[in-house]
Amino acid sequence: MWCVAKLDEEYVRRMEEVLAFYEKPLSEEEPVVCIDEKPVVLHRDIRAPLPARPGHLARRDYEYKRCGTANVFCGVEPKAGRHFPKPTPNRSAAQFADYLVEIVARYPQARTIHLVLDNLNTHRRKSLTERFGEKLGNLLWDRFTVHYTPTHGSWLNQAEIEVSLLSRQCLGKRRIDDRATLQHEVQAWKRRLNHDGTTIEWNFTRKHARRKLHYSITRTRY
Repeated sequence: MWCVAKLDEEYVRRMEEVLAFYEKPLSEEEPVVCIDEKPVVLHRDIRAPLPARPGHLARRDYEYKRCGTANVFCGVEPKAGRHFPKPTPNRSAAQFADYLVEIVARYPQARTIHLVLDNLNTHRRKSLTERFGEKLGNLLWDRFTVHYTPTHGSWLNQAEIEVSLLSRQCLGKRRIDDRATLQHEVQAWKRRLNHDGTTIEWNFTRKHARRKLHYSITRTRY
């Protein structure tokens, strides 16, 4: 379900920019990578779950112990079926900067990496320059061409689909009580997705946006 805010000029401009790059063919020289974060609350069972047996479902006690929080960066190149989930202790600027270093390393031959992000305050050049210094931080940031979704328009980021897949296919309704287990589970899920080359089929185009949201563009270049 989409919640579209006021459709002003800035919203339309950003939406059109993001959708234009989604419509481009797959390119090794200019990959399109979408990134989002998934907060994870770590829980531990107080009482051991009762296993399933003939005629009875497995049962889990409602009581649990909270064991802190973690974060999972969810990065995906949708058309290529490349997935880059990474559990971290938090979603701080430093963790984000370190994560982008790993993304850069995966595309050494790319002319530029088109990066789709929402408007979280850590999603800025400053995160890299504070982490690695002005010279290296700027060099790393300049490897990207960044496209921000509109304010209240994070539904345009395909990484939100990746977050949903992580929640349903990997985390599920289980209780995970430590970051080591979270790391193990996420890595296993990542290996399967990348082995299968699981892509995201995005069908919402600029033409659909103009028809459904009732606006028109006379001239747009990207």
